[in-house]
Amino acid sequence: MTTNVNYKIFGDTSILVEWQPVITKDILYDVLAFTSKIEAFYTSGIQVTTAYNSLLVAFDDVKVDLDNEIENLKQIYLHKSKKIYRNNTLWKIPVCYDDEFGIDLKEIAAEKNKSVTEIMELHTEAVYTVFFIGFLPGFLYLGGLPEELIMPRKATPRLRIEKGAVAIGGNQTGVYPVESPGGWNIIGNSPLPFFDVTKDVPCFAKPGDAIQFYSVTKKKYDDIKTLVNADVFQIESEDYNG
Repeated sequence: MTTNVNYKIFGDTSILVEWQPVITKDILYDVLAFTSKIEAFYTSGIQVTTAYNSLLVAFDDVKVDLDNEIENLKQIYLHKSKKIYRNNTLWKIPVCYDDEFGIDLKEIAAEKNKSVTEIMELHTEAVYTVFFIGFLPGFLYLGGLPEELIMPRKATPRLRIEKGAVAIGGNQTGVYPVESPGGWNIIGNSPLPFFDVTKDVPCFAKPGDAIQFYSVTKKKYDDIKTLVNADVFQIESEDYNG
């Protein structure tokens, strides 16, 4: 736990809590632990949204005394409680890196002076941490990209990126859950749905979870897609305490 935390009134009914502006697992776990404490204290009447190094507490009561609630939050944060067990999951995500999907792979390989195979291997060897979910529903912001794969975003974003596109943007990697514009470098495609409104839990992953990609052939990709469409594919996963 760090005490370098700032509290700011954010709008009429919310409080923004900010840590140092860096991306680290220690800060992420502190954010998540504080979130658990807040939700245990209030039980209802609030909504907590987390990001890399901040969280937003939104109160349902339009007459909330935010100055008083900031003092409450400070005490909640400093309160010593038993260690919170993080029930996190490592999700294994299939990706097809074939040319039809990995439309920027060759460019990245040339820029990094590596083969396409080496780029794929670097991308699948890493275990990524889910820091938060946005800018699209189900878009996982993942930390842990190998330094060799860091690649600036496109100067001119594409107007259309396919659903399932696996991409690199700066020091992050992620999967586009729906078709959308975007400026990240596309290296493959996953046949899995990352957001499904028909499910009780629309996005299977949560902040604190981990992702590891594995390469599949186009045929295997199509087979998985068929199972996904029939709603019978089970994502491989295991408990994770990394």
